[in-house]
Amino acid sequence: MKWRVMILALSVTAVYPGFSSEILMEWIPVKSTPAQLLHEQSLRDTANVSGFLIGTAVRPAQLSEAAYSSTLAREFNMVEPEDVLKWETIHPAPQSFDFSQGDQIVDFASRHDMRVRGHTLVWHQQNPKWLTGGKYSSIELAQILENHIKTVVGHYRGRIFAWDVVNEAFDELHPGELRSTIWRDQPGIGATGGSAPGYSYIERCFRWAHEADPQALLFYNEAEAETINPKSDAVYAMVRDFRHRGVPIDGVGFQMHIPNLRADVASISANISRFTALGVQVQITEMDVALPVDAEGNPRSDDLQAQANIYREIAQACLSRSGCTAIQTWGFTDKYSWIGSHSRKTKGAALLFDRNFQPKPAYEALRNALETKNGR
Repeated sequence: MKWRVMILALSVTAVYPGFSSEILMEWIPVKSTPAQLLHEQSLRDTANVSGFLIGTAVRPAQLSEAAYSSTLAREFNMVEPEDVLKWETIHPAPQSFDFSQGDQIVDFASRHDMRVRGHTLVWHQQNPKWLTGGKYSSIELAQILENHIKTVVGHYRGRIFAWDVVNEAFDELHPGELRSTIWRDQPGIGATGGSAPGYSYIERCFRWAHEADPQALLFYNEAEAETINPKSDAVYAMVRDFRHRGVPIDGVGFQMHIPNLRADVASISANISRFTALGVQVQITEMDVALPVDAEGNPRSDDLQAQANIYREIAQACLSRSGCTAIQTWGFTDKYSWIGSHSRKTKGAALLFDRNFQPKPAYEALRNALETKNGR
């Protein structure tokens, strides 16, 4: 179309020498070339070409903000409730469940044709006081935990396609060892089945979740296990054992919080490969890349480019393996990122969009990686 307009412009100027071809070009609409159309595609559009999942963690309170909700619906095909499916919110009293905030996110996802990951059924943090201070026996705790899992998963059966069943069961201070929790040993819910000592509660959680929704994909989610290290070795051994004994585990989530501008991509890539070789999916579940920021929260431009390179390289490590099925960020706009408060405002700018919902170099890098997967 564009070359035809140019010929017309040249023809008119030949007949009317005083007529400006630039003016005519402004008058006549020109169709975009395929390259221009591709450039305008959202992350979601690009990911949908190959059936890849591109997601983000969200908060229901922000869904009423037009810029937040429109960006979310345009750019992502998957969402995950950041906090509102955790015990302290969804199970505030022993006999009471509150699904209202979780339902808001699931309903939003349904209206915008997005898939929903559930996070999380079992964690050592954000538990209500009635649970942590209840001095329950092991038998009572097992009954409470089974009821919680089956009630929550059952409520969202058919609407949440995947769950982080257990989150961060391994200790950061003693890599490779399970952390001490009320579920494991304070007093713990008791041992059953063929799991190694301490792992029984994790196995039971997966079996209960599967009973509540046999179609849901069940994930174990972990922090600081993205590379090959003692923690990821322990997770690998657990998953291998579960798969061997028929425990219903479908995948592993690597959180991928990058606290600086250093990422061992080669080790991340090798780690993804060994887990997918077990026959489970790998999903990147909470990615962000923190940057140093000034007093106003602004990063340096060269750091933004370095951040983009990390997003691109990690995305490529995932996209190059068929068993790595999703990339999800922990929020999508720096306006609501947890990094600032967590670092006492010394770091921030960790996500794909700035505080004004404008895409950053990391956004372009991630989209380019998705385009490469599509063969474009």
